[in-house]
Amino acid sequence: MTSYNTFRNAVKSGEFLITAEVAPPKGGDPSHTIAMAQTLKGRVHAVNITDGSRAVLRMSSLAASVILLQKGIEPICQMACRDRNRIGLQADLMGAHALGIRNILALTGDPVKAGDYPDAKSVFDVESVRLLQLIGRLNRGLDGNDKPLPDGNTDLFPGAAVDPQLASWSGLQRRFERKLEAGAEFFQSQLITDFERLEVFMDKIAAGIDKPILAGIFLLKSAKNAEFINKNVPGVSIPQFIIDRLAGATDPLGEGMKIAAQQVRLAKELCQGVHIMAVKREDLIPQILDLAGIAPINVVSD
Repeated sequence: MTSYNTFRNAVKSGEFLITAEVAPPKGGDPSHTIAMAQTLKGRVHAVNITDGSRAVLRMSSLAASVILLQKGIEPICQMACRDRNRIGLQADLMGAHALGIRNILALTGDPVKAGDYPDAKSVFDVESVRLLQLIGRLNRGLDGNDKPLPDGNTDLFPGAAVDPQLASWSGLQRRFERKLEAGAEFFQSQLITDFERLEVFMDKIAAGIDKPILAGIFLLKSAKNAEFINKNVPGVSIPQFIIDRLAGATDPLGEGMKIAAQQVRLAKELCQGVHIMAVKREDLIPQILDLAGIAPINVVSD
């Protein structure tokens, strides 16, 4: 089975990393997901495929990741703990390896009450730190009970989420250090709006860490879109001056692209990469990168 290591190689070589997020389809037809991901070829090192983000029903992230891989697009398969116990998670991790998936973003998962099946049962048998530990064991040829895998170890490249805007600095540091200790090789942040706080995080908590931090950049499409995020996304606060800037623009989407590009430039001065989220308009990400002065990437894979 084909696999790609462009992202892992870029991490190891210290490149400025660019990833973007694409959601799986709400049904059995992946054509739109494929079309959006294909617009990112040559501009990002890998494409994140979300796993039940906001607890909304979509195609399996593992299935969608394999579909992208078949199209020559390197995925980062997000894996959340909400819907599977440790048996199911390990089964999917071994399956991911067998199918050529290498990059895994270990997530705890959003609460079911946030989504379209609020009465569904949550699992949360483990959370993201313990999921990272499971990945580490599988990579060493052991299962979650420390028993040898008779059919060989996995070769997965695990990452984790981080939120530099978390209210509690001590909680943020403790969680970050636990994920590092559990084997996270890279970190993708939640949506960043306070770059001064990101700078403090990089100086105080992530200083001296040799694992890359990718700042989350979100394409705001209008003032209404920004207000919706403020109301519905916990822990995120779009500043009023950005909302006003979008509200006053004759072309709000174009202004949102300029804002995102400015944020990419800010992040480039502070950390080792960006993770761009442009929900339903992933095709605009190359233009945002052009506005930010980010050149196409050199693909080096194994």
